[in-house]
Amino acid sequence: MTAMFDDFLFGGDYNPEQWPQESWEHDLELLGRSHVNEATINVFSWALLEPSEGHYDFSMLDTIVAALDSRDMRIVMATGTAAIPAWMARRYPHVMRIGADGTRQVFGGRHNFCPSSPKYRERARVLASAVARRYTGDSGIVAWHVNNEYGNGGGYCYCETCAAAFRDWLRARYGTVEALNRAWCMNFWSHTIHDFDEVVPPVTYGDGIGTDKCVISGLQIDYRRFQNEQMLDCFRLERDAIREFGMSTPITTNLMGTFKDLDYFAWGREMDVVSWDNYPGMDTQPSFTAMCHDLMRGVGGGKPFMLMEQTPNQQNWFPYCKVKHPGEVGKLSWQAVAHGADTVQFFQLKQSIGGCERFHGAVIGHDDSDRSRTYRDVAALGADVAARAKRIMGSHIDAKVAVVFDWENYWSIEGCVGPTQGLRYPDEVHRFYRALWKRNVAIDVIESTADLEMLRRYDLVVAPVLIMVKPGVADNLERYVEGGGVLVTGYMSGIHDEHDLVIEGGYPVPLRGLCGVWVEEIDAVAPGATVPVRLDASGAAVDCSEAIVASIIEPEGARTLATYGGDDFYAGTPAVTAHDVGDGCAVFVGTALDEDGIDALFDDVLRATGVATFDAPDDVEVASRIGDDGTVYTVVMNTGDDTRVWERTGGERIVLDPFAVLLYENDVLVAAPTR
Repeated sequence: MTAMFDDFLFGGDYNPEQWPQESWEHDLELLGRSHVNEATINVFSWALLEPSEGHYDFSMLDTIVAALDSRDMRIVMATGTAAIPAWMARRYPHVMRIGADGTRQVFGGRHNFCPSSPKYRERARVLASAVARRYTGDSGIVAWHVNNEYGNGGGYCYCETCAAAFRDWLRARYGTVEALNRAWCMNFWSHTIHDFDEVVPPVTYGDGIGTDKCVISGLQIDYRRFQNEQMLDCFRLERDAIREFGMSTPITTNLMGTFKDLDYFAWGREMDVVSWDNYPGMDTQPSFTAMCHDLMRGVGGGKPFMLMEQTPNQQNWFPYCKVKHPGEVGKLSWQAVAHGADTVQFFQLKQSIGGCERFHGAVIGHDDSDRSRTYRDVAALGADVAARAKRIMGSHIDAKVAVVFDWENYWSIEGCVGPTQGLRYPDEVHRFYRALWKRNVAIDVIESTADLEMLRRYDLVVAPVLIMVKPGVADNLERYVEGGGVLVTGYMSGIHDEHDLVIEGGYPVPLRGLCGVWVEEIDAVAPGATVPVRLDASGAAVDCSEAIVASIIEPEGARTLATYGGDDFYAGTPAVTAHDVGDGCAVFVGTALDEDGIDALFDDVLRATGVATFDAPDDVEVASRIGDDGTVYTVVMNTGDDTRVWERTGGERIVLDPFAVLLYENDVLVAAPTR
């Protein structure tokens, strides 16, 4: 797999337009000493580039590009379309987004355009074309960056332009109102329509119940699909405008991990390289961050991705903005590399003095010097990635385990009005992912519609809360298991079809024969309450419990691996089952097991599949990438802030300081530069 870039990019967002030009040389001197070799520019510059409609001024951007070129800095050039200029909002108010409550946004903020607006699309395409025409051929530009974090902070648009476009979208999708009525079960509450023009988007003063739930769930699901496509169309039109001038330079836009509103697998198919912004919170587990990296790599078809943004210190939007510990930014950066990143970039290179991001961390802080701890940590990291990371570029991850993450399942499960309010899709996927991560298993994250050929690459496929089983999915999973694969799925799976309608015949209907169970009822567990579970695993009984939901299971050929305890009427009935089908097996996990329980279950599952694991101390992550020549690059990192000692097989004793990172090339330690 060929590396996307000639050098390992180390840099990030730089907004020199916020400071006097005479300060730029000082900035670039400091950045150069910290080993920064790339700057992402022009992300929010529409108002400067086009001060009035059709009149362009590139003088400042020309000067910025020249200054970076003079220092041999690589450039990721953005199109500048992420925030509406004031003249556009004043002259064309209908380009501004309307929320689900009917309120039209005014000038200010960002990510606030209507994705269906012809005027927004026209002006964004023209600006992207003008930028590409002017700067294509500049030797410093290594990638194009379209817009910024689509959907972040703005939500969907519910204006009449979107409503009209949605009705056209429905006409194309369903053909007749009769088909739409069937797909949405519109005889409920007298919602039957007789003309597509009677369809109203899921606004909160209509069928919307908040922003996530709706009286007619099919309406909500289809509006999400529609808005996803509208925003993706906006990306495509800017991408295609750039392509008219630059045919080979990769084009990206920065994604946001498990961001709910956009189906990133659809976006990944339209991007040359996936890039994403990693901002874990104070309580974000390292395994969740790892899952997001694997998800973004999966969105990109398994290719290396760009870590477009992270902060070198504080993030400014949390209620409490905790500083990073010494070495922590290095650990976070190397974790990204270990999971497939071929760049390490930051927001931001210089700290703003105004605006809402003035307390967001930066390489150059408000002290404007090289004395800060943050600057010194970044400089040390820059020297490290320059010395050790370039050799890894272009290498791939060889995973024998896949975890399913599917945005339409995300929308479906969190759009349910019942049986519980306590289920968050990314957290439930992470519950299963974490057990694999703790055993240092290489994992690909795939969408539910992966074809049989892809499924057969894996010894184990894990599909948590697979509530929506789209056409072909059940058949592929069954053939996969029959051929010798192991499937793990469970609670809240196999309930809805692609229209978000319940599939009649008893849960989990499309997976019922495969899993060998009938889920007669689903009990919702109140917050703070638990359901005891007795699991016979690894030759010993494990008592575990958690919450959320409990599937009341009647086996139909499956054998019992765990039973419910307690004093409820279903005590003693199966909580976890296994069903042998052909040469493989389907495991059905009926309730959300606690960490000890799901760890014990996966110990047995992994042993049965023969998937390679690495036993390491708590908080120590081991991840490998493989070069085209077969070279194995293994990253060993302490993800915690306590020293860990690892007594490895063969007598090697490794002492890992907090956030320490070791790199091995074919089991030979690659030395890090000294500070």
